Amino acid sequence: MAVIEVSHLSMDFDGRQALDDVSFTVGEGTFFGCFGPNGAGKTTLTRILTGQLRATSGGAVVAGMDPAVDPLGVRSMVGIVPEVESPPSYLTASEFLQFVGRVRGLDDIDARAADWFSFFDLQGSEDVLCRDLSKGMRQKLLIAAALIHRPRLVFLDEPFINLDPLYQRKVRELLVSLRAEGVTIFMCSHILEIAQRLCDEVIIMDHGRVVANHRMADLEARGETLETAFMRAVDHDA
Repeated sequence: MAVIEVSHLSMDFDGRQALDDVSFTVGEGTFFGCFGPNGAGKTTLTRILTGQLRATSGGAVVAGMDPAVDPLGVRSMVGIVPEVESPPSYLTASEFLQFVGRVRGLDDIDARAADWFSFFDLQGSEDVLCRDLSKGMRQKLLIAAALIHRPRLVFLDEPFINLDPLYQRKVRELLVSLRAEGVTIFMCSHILEIAQRLCDEVIIMDHGRVVANHRMADLEARGETLETAFMRAVDHDA
């Protein structure tokens, strides 16, 4: 069963083609990777799929909904870790998770927030303003906020940014456990070594187009790495 269906999606920004006829599907419970050089269209694609942008043409269905028609419905169902974003600077870490929990209508916010503070070893930072947290701590809060309502579909745009190797490993193990529970994960990342360990399927984008589509098992059976496939697909030396 497809959880994400993308059909001939294109996006034009004042004459600049950010996406060009993009099509693919993501099955339920799949760890799906989207990779490409800077400017390939990955973040634009993610923002369209999560109802933050409306495509110029083509369409998408996410968790049974059209994000162009019901963007709030899509965002209520999914978890999102955006690229280059921080929690509101004027809230404390605890207030931020409380805010997210209230927006999502959770009735056990305190317990869920406490679990995430414990998971990320942030006890003692609950009352610290987000602006005074390190970049890594803010990234941990964004991940906690994306997962606090236990979504069945998660969008991750560079989730490992600003995390040290210890927490990259911890988040990697968390994502593996979520996939084992049947959660569908759509991830954009530049860290191909981590992605190779996690992904079931991948697309590689360049200049707004999908230039390669692989199952990781097929690549591994041929003795290829994701890095080799990536470099070949974007016309760099393989």
